[in-house]
Order: sequence, then structure tokens, then C-alpha cells
Amino acid sequence: MMNTLRHFLTIACCSSLLSCAQAPAPAEQSAVTPAAAINNNPATGRQALQPAAPKPVAATMSAADFSACINHFSSLAKTQGISANTINNSLAKANLNQRVLELDKQQPEFTTTFADYFNRRVTEQRVAQGRSLWVEHRALLERVEQEYGVPAPYLLAFWGLETNYGSFFGNINVVDSLATLACDTRRSEFFTIELINALRILDEGSITPAQMVGSWAGAMGHVQFMPSAFLKHAVDYDGDNKRDLWKSKADAMASGANFLRNLGWQSKARWGREVKLPKDFPFLEAGLKNTKSLSEWRQLGVTRADNSPLPADEMQAALLVPAGHQGPAFLVYDNFNVIMRWNRSEFYAIAVGQLADQIAGGGKLLQSPPENAPRLHRDQVIALQTQLNTKGIDAGTPDGIFGPGTRRALSEFQQQQGMIADGFPNREVLKLLGIMVK
Repeated sequence: MMNTLRHFLTIACCSSLLSCAQAPAPAEQSAVTPAAAINNNPATGRQALQPAAPKPVAATMSAADFSACINHFSSLAKTQGISANTINNSLAKANLNQRVLELDKQQPEFTTTFADYFNRRVTEQRVAQGRSLWVEHRALLERVEQEYGVPAPYLLAFWGLETNYGSFFGNINVVDSLATLACDTRRSEFFTIELINALRILDEGSITPAQMVGSWAGAMGHVQFMPSAFLKHAVDYDGDNKRDLWKSKADAMASGANFLRNLGWQSKARWGREVKLPKDFPFLEAGLKNTKSLSEWRQLGVTRADNSPLPADEMQAALLVPAGHQGPAFLVYDNFNVIMRWNRSEFYAIAVGQLADQIAGGGKLLQSPPENAPRLHRDQVIALQTQLNTKGIDAGTPDGIFGPGTRRALSEFQQQQGMIADGFPNREVLKLLGIMVK
């Protein structure tokens, strides 16, 4: 255990060239994109599914409507080679779940600040439990690392964030949730694919219909794979001829590592590092799309968080300031991009990296995120985006999501106003844009 810990800390904390990789790209949401799920099913080699017949709008969906929709999917499943036994014992018995529809349509009323997101997820309890589980499952995690190249602290971090180390997988029948969502017109095509893939998993005998439970959106098991990710990346690691992400920690850890390896994980590199910025740092240089070599960041005055110099190296990195200039700053590398392919959220990827570092024995952030940052209502974000567009600064289509494009546009506006251009919606810049917050 101690040798492995020292090995990880060497990777995570030292200045060797192996501790540096490259940079990522933006967006939010689930572990598997529709493109990855829909075309070229790896388990069957079948053509992509054709869009399903029009479905009733969920808000007006009756039991009869849902029954007709299930009949349609039963016919579709047959054309995809799903067995009659699976259709009859799972799909045909699917129940309409109105709560799933409510959750799918709910958008967070307020944006989440980085401090709130991070502090709820990277906790002392979660770090301590991760270290304890590393000791408990040392042999398994070392074997997985040797085979797949993903160090144990990262697997533990994903496990901790996805299901709090297996304490809660979700309690909704996956076929029920996916059938309900597929019968809704809002995202029918995506969830139709996932529904058929869930039936393929049942067909292979990995799990029974009753045991196949997950989140309201159909994510399953210790590492919360969508069915498409399961078919493509899940492995039988305990040798029982089943890919079981619910009851087998061996299958779950190896499957998570296999997914990361297939996404491009670099075994000898870290995710990123906390850094310190000079007072005159040009914040327009920040953002995932703006990569520079470590030598170039060093020339701009960026140091490690403890003020020691960055290595003079040509490895590429991007710089993130998720809580503005008063919060922590991070240089992020290639593996950060891999984490974001698991979950398209900068906050999530930083939390994974920091939780992994702390499980491995690293310290907490040296610069804590400010906890008094304003929480914006979605309507306020739309107003902000609209105002920026009106002023000739492209913030994209106003959608109420404060993403990288909006942050970049706000940075440009701050620059024009002679403010610190960190893209952070503090009260001063919001007031200039006519947006009042408490």
C-alpha cells in the first residue's frame, strides 16, 4: 500500500516530465454522449436504430398511450434481435414513471457556485473513506492499475462521486425509466437507443430485470454506466461469466478503468494541478480552448500553488479559474479532458482530480473558493447572455446555462470595462449589466 501511495504521489505531486499532459474541451451532462451510444453498436455490429415512431407528449400521456408506445418498442426490439423472453419479461411489463418525467424536465432553478459544488463533494469523510477502501481493496486495485493503467486513487474518486462508494445506485427500475423517457417526445431518440441497449444487457444475462435498478435517467451500478457504455466498456473481471456492475466491485472497478483507458487515459500523467497566478495575470488567457506550454505559463508568472516554479517544459496545459480571480486556479492536462468525456462538467472533473489527489495523501486546496459568490437564477443568466449579445459580444443563444462560451463573453466585457477579466459574474459586473442579485 505504501509503495503504491508513494508511486501515485510521485505522479501527482512531483515536477517530473511525466506529471504533465495536455488539455480539454467544454460542456455538461452524462457519461455517454448520444453519438457514442447510437451508431455502430459494438456488441452487435447492427446498423443504427431508426428514429422511433412519434410518441405522445409525456404531459398528456395516458396509460393507453404508454401501452401503445411499449407495443411499438416491442416490435422495434424484435427487429434488433432482442429475445422474446426479454421482451415479455421486462419491456412488456414496463411501468410509466411520472416522477422520471418530472425529473427529466426539471432544470436547476439556480446556478451552482464552484464552492458549493466542490465543498459538497470533496469532503474529509469522502477522502477518509476512499483511503480506507484503498486498503481494503488493495490487491484488486493494484491488479486493475497494472492491466489498465489507471491508478487506484482515480478509480476511487470516480466511485466516490458517482455512488458514494456504492452506497446508492439509484432505486428506479432501468427499463421503466428508459421506456418512460423514450416514450416522451423531448429526447426520444437518445433514450430509445439506451432502452434497446438495456434489453441487450438483459439478453446477455448479466442481470435480471428486477435487479436492474439505477438513476432516473438509466445510469447503473457502482460507476453509473448508461447501457451503451455498459455494452462497450463493461468487463467480467471476477471470472463468473457475467458483467455485473451492481454486485461485483471487481467488475465495476475494471469496467471504470477500461472506460477511461478507451477514452485515452494516460497512465503516467496526472489530471492537472492547483497553481498560483501573479497579480497582473491576463485572464483572457484562461479557458479550456487556450492551451500553452508549461514554459509559456511560467513566463506569464504562473507558479505551483506553493510558489515553487513550474517546470520549463513544452507540455501543453489550459488554465481554469472556476471561481474567478479570488478563488483557486488550475492548470489541466490531457487526463482532465478524459475525465470530461466521462462527465462533461469542468466542476466534476476538478472534483475528481482533487479527490484523487487527497485520497493519495495530497493536501486540500491552498486557495479555497469564495463562498459568498452570487447564485444566479436561470432567468438572470439569460438576461446576462442577452445583454452581452446586445453589446456585440457573442455569448451564444441565451439558454440560462453559464458555460465556457458565456464565461468567455463576460471576460471580454470585463476587459472593455477595465475590470479583472476573469469571466466571473461578481456583483460589480452584474450591476453594470443591469442584473441585480441579493
